[in-house]
Amino acid sequence: MMTLEDYLRQNAEQYADKPAVICNGATLSYARLYRKVQQRASELRQRGVREGEAVVMRSSQDVEFLVQYFAIHLAGAVAVPLEKDTPQPRVNEISQQLRGADIPAGTADILFTTGTTGQSKGVMISHRAIVCNAENLIDGQQFSHDLVFIICGPLNHIGSLSKIYPVILLGATIYLLEGMKDLSQFFRALDYPCQKMATFLVPASIRILLQFGAKQLSAYTDKIDFVEAGGAPLAPSDQQALCEALPKSRLYNTYASTETGIICTYNYNDGRSLPGCLGRPMRHSRVFITPEGRVACQGPTLMTGYVGDSEKTAEVLHDDTLFTADNGELNDEGMLILQGRNDDVINIGGFKVAPSEVEDVALSFPGIKDCICIAESHTVFGSALKLLYVPSANMQVGKRELARYINARLESYKVPQLYEQVEQISRTYNGKLDRKYYRQQ
Repeated sequence: MMTLEDYLRQNAEQYADKPAVICNGATLSYARLYRKVQQRASELRQRGVREGEAVVMRSSQDVEFLVQYFAIHLAGAVAVPLEKDTPQPRVNEISQQLRGADIPAGTADILFTTGTTGQSKGVMISHRAIVCNAENLIDGQQFSHDLVFIICGPLNHIGSLSKIYPVILLGATIYLLEGMKDLSQFFRALDYPCQKMATFLVPASIRILLQFGAKQLSAYTDKIDFVEAGGAPLAPSDQQALCEALPKSRLYNTYASTETGIICTYNYNDGRSLPGCLGRPMRHSRVFITPEGRVACQGPTLMTGYVGDSEKTAEVLHDDTLFTADNGELNDEGMLILQGRNDDVINIGGFKVAPSEVEDVALSFPGIKDCICIAESHTVFGSALKLLYVPSANMQVGKRELARYINARLESYKVPQLYEQVEQISRTYNGKLDRKYYRQQ
């Protein structure tokens, strides 16, 4: 099987002058990009980087990251991209950990998880998995050669990093942005002269876009080919708002993780917008539900394992199957319906509550910008549901009105007893609710 770098070389030969990367106002063609990658790979070899060696690097939203990432692969080494602000002692710790680790042949990347539900783990991903993930996305979301794909998120996480894969396979164009804090930059990217654009956004970014730029976004409905949401479930109210803003675009919810790769996708702008639906398994993937209701995945996109931790690997990966902590079901159409993570479920008086269900309803209440549902000790009930919420700018949210709103839409045991307005909700670097942070409080 060809590697990502084989496709990059092929593009440099066939589409030499075509833009490969656009970043900070500069454009780099496929021919120039590949020359830089070749030169960097040569420099790595001269510095003594050996085949199969893990090379740690900090991620960045620029051409330099892409050159280093591809060059590490081209030199036969393994890329280990970390968050850009990773403290140096942590970089040293990871480098030392990997120095004596058993890394299987064919490993391309080691990606460290964000650790929202436990200790961060290094996930080994093969060159084969990268290409199969690319082909899943190409088939499932109709990537094309003439597409310009905007990448806003950190490239050390599978959500954004995986979008490089299909772009390179097809010889399309990457447009790199530094996050979504400056919406004017995002809209300037959409002004790039081309026929089709697409992007990947985490739910927090989509919510910001809808709150502060929905009308402006609607002006690009003929140009935006598709938008993929990932990293965490997208609230139904946000799904509906995005469908209204972009009625002609394909809008995807995708089931993916660092360990599983890209598995399922669903265009919720299909007139139905099925709640919790993540679609059918893609070309290289298979999904089934265990007797306990857990989502299990099969296929070549799966991780090779956790680096240096065979015991933890064996807990989740065996019989060529990755057993996730996600609860779900397959509907009559064979589409995956996600029902939250097993380790996120809150037990209240013998009833099990998926906090995401409460959060989805709360986010549909006018004036709620962000929220999280947690468990808190209670003198009477022992444990009670508590909703932490952030109101939108210049909005007043009455706790009683919010409680009545939720009570009218959910079973009584799912309605929080406690409410607290806060300035912000803790989230991980890639936009997920940081539930681990709240469990430690």
